[in-house]
Amino acid sequence: MSSYAVTHQKAQSFYPIYERKAELQHQTHYCPGCGHGVVHKLIARAIDELGIQDRTILISPVGCGVFAYYYFDVGNIQVAHGRAPAVATAVKRSCPQSVVLSYQGDGDLAAIGCAEIVHAANRGEPITVIFVNNAIYGMTGGQMAPTTPLGVKSTTSPFGRNQWNEGFPMHVSELLASLEAPVYIERVALGNNKQVMNTGRAIRRAIENQVRGLGFSLVEVLSPCPTIWKLDPLDAQRRVLEEMPKTFPLGVFRDRTKDAPVRPAPAAPPALEEIPRILGLTETGDGVESQAKTCATKTDARLKIAGFGGQGVLLLGEVLAEAGLAACLEVSWLPSYGPEMRSGTSNCHVRLSSRPIDSPLVSVPNVLLALNEPSLRKFIGTVQPGGWVIYNGTALPDDCARADVRTVALPFTRLGDELGAAKAANIVMLGALLEATAMLSEEQVTAALHKLVKSPRWMEIDLAAMARGRVEARKEIRHENLRSFRRYRLLRQSICAAARCESQHPDACAALRHGRVRRHSRLLGRAPGAALPAAPHGALPPLEGELRHPAHRHRAGPFRAVRHRGGIDAPQPFPLACVCAAVGV
Repeated sequence: MSSYAVTHQKAQSFYPIYERKAELQHQTHYCPGCGHGVVHKLIARAIDELGIQDRTILISPVGCGVFAYYYFDVGNIQVAHGRAPAVATAVKRSCPQSVVLSYQGDGDLAAIGCAEIVHAANRGEPITVIFVNNAIYGMTGGQMAPTTPLGVKSTTSPFGRNQWNEGFPMHVSELLASLEAPVYIERVALGNNKQVMNTGRAIRRAIENQVRGLGFSLVEVLSPCPTIWKLDPLDAQRRVLEEMPKTFPLGVFRDRTKDAPVRPAPAAPPALEEIPRILGLTETGDGVESQAKTCATKTDARLKIAGFGGQGVLLLGEVLAEAGLAACLEVSWLPSYGPEMRSGTSNCHVRLSSRPIDSPLVSVPNVLLALNEPSLRKFIGTVQPGGWVIYNGTALPDDCARADVRTVALPFTRLGDELGAAKAANIVMLGALLEATAMLSEEQVTAALHKLVKSPRWMEIDLAAMARGRVEARKEIRHENLRSFRRYRLLRQSICAAARCESQHPDACAALRHGRVRRHSRLLGRAPGAALPAAPHGALPPLEGELRHPAHRHRAGPFRAVRHRGGIDAPQPFPLACVCAAVGV
């Protein structure tokens, strides 16, 4: 044997044994006569000849080639159906010195992956795509593929492909060659030995283009599928030689390898210590400290901000999100538009939490910022009881008032206009939110504004608007506290009168223990007979709910420092029935 020289052997880029199945470690899973095995051999040979085994990363598809990672001793990534070009793009950009091969069949590339291959080619991504076209879905049992020729029968076109029903077969090479960016596109076949040798040359050239730093290359390989075509291997190969080129002509459709410029190398990534500065997590140029500070309190703010397009809904959400980051909170910001950006409705969802956020969607907000009445009407019913509603108006409409939420209603647009810019209404509302809830510090919000607002003029207006919002909200809260305290004192006086009534008219009061009025005890959240808690001067008892007279529907409001705008017009004694029911007599 010493007189013989080895001229051909198994490629080094293949594994010595294939471990997919213990009993078949010497062979692939492909059917006899399948073209995938031939294409694999040609790819492995090109990798060996170019000496790039340690640099090669193969992107495997969903389809008959799904187990390619069992055979190629290179870097391997198996991806979702049709997504090979997208993943190849990411791999090449993150590892620019690697040689990335995207291996796909006609169903994977031309059907579910059509958008991915078109856009990768249009961007001129410096990857190499091997497109195996057997004009049928092989792995799933013979459905019609985008490349199935006219008249060919399949399980989903039992009468043959009809141009009026299924359309024409897709010519992928011609389609991609119409784009400007691709460097090299060729269609080859596996119909005989000569064609196989030509296919090997085309595959090597396409891979070599990437080694040279050129752009996008694709080789389309017309391949036999004896099992699904229901032909023996020789007849299947004969069909590739004689029939398939009638639909898919062989040839080079794009070759710019001689004059294509070398793709410039990507910029070097920044040093790790520079990332905080790039992200703005260090002290900014104007001295505003935006470094995250430890959050000492538990926070779970679920905000919905809504209004017309152009009212600054999204910017308000962004400011809150940026301020939340400065407060060392978990943050999400999810914009949602109506049918139009301008003059339509828009809203955004913001979550600020001291714990990990499960979903950015806010379906039950505990803070609603409504910049117009349609948004208020749409979302006020979703606000969590005990939450806040901050409204751009002098008062909530009567049919929108809720006694179980806290409200601040101010004409924010007019207040912004007084500062010289009606568009600053969203920042005036932001100031009111900070004053009412204290969920973020003014320093954190100011730092967020410096990040997002680049104009010095608008920065000055926004700072003034935020201060104005805090002042006006403070006045509103003080007035509401006073009104609530007066209602509380009136209730105490009425209860005392009811107690005297109990001693004078016990039978009448006993009759009031039954019927509709007894429901008021449940509204107050107190057991019948429980004493009303005493309120020191300046404080209000922490009672939720409200008292309503059954006939006149007077509204007493919740008995705490809330911003409820639907109070009674003038102090007056509660009807005896309501008072007796409230104290449970």
